[in-house]
Amino acid sequence: MSRIDIKTLGIVALILSTPVAAGPRDALLTQYAAEARVATPAFGGFSAARGKTLHNQNFAGGKADTPACVSCHGNDPRAAGRTRSGKAVEAMAVSATPTRFLDAAKVEKWFRRNCNEVLGRACTAQEKGDWLTYMSQL
Repeated sequence: MSRIDIKTLGIVALILSTPVAAGPRDALLTQYAAEARVATPAFGGFSAARGKTLHNQNFAGGKADTPACVSCHGNDPRAAGRTRSGKAVEAMAVSATPTRFLDAAKVEKWFRRNCNEVLGRACTAQEKGDWLTYMSQL
């Protein structure tokens, strides 16, 4: 083999031996992106700006005492929040709580509960992805 061939084989072997595993948050975003593309073929990706708007927006369809995410999670996702019953809620921002959004089942459980309470309906895949992108970038 020539010198270039050996070098090329070494690089290929290194690439193939390197584990390529997306983290749990990345896996969720990939799943939500696939779902969003099915629902909206023109889907162009997630937006932290839309996620921030969703987090701060008041909705009329949910429960009257929780018209927005900020009702319990507060205006600053890097700070702890508090439920209406007074129970503390850890900060939502990944920068403040790095263990957030690592368990897909828990993420889905809380989206299901909170979207219904705040929006009065299930969140779309795009809404979930936008919001998770916002929380991941803080």
